Amino acid sequence: MRVEYDYDTCIGMFQCVAEWDAFERDEDAGKAVLADSEEREDQLFVREVPDGAELDAKFAARACPVDAIAVYDDDDEQLIP
Repeated sequence: MRVEYDYDTCIGMFQCVAEWDAFERDEDAGKAVLADSEEREDQLFVREVPDGAELDAKFAARACPVDAIAVYDDDDEQLIP
């Protein structure tokens, strides 16, 4: 499972931070940051979801009010949003 995070879309509500500790606050930028991710495209960050964190990743994606977070399964099918 992997998470894709669109930094440009983020509006800094930080609801993802409350749901999964892989997301951190960047108060200076007013946006969340996805820790241990790599920038796959311009402002699109990707990271694998570690075992045991699948539910947290899904909750973080569902909590995002602007759908800046997408979750994909191992078959590359989008689960959320």
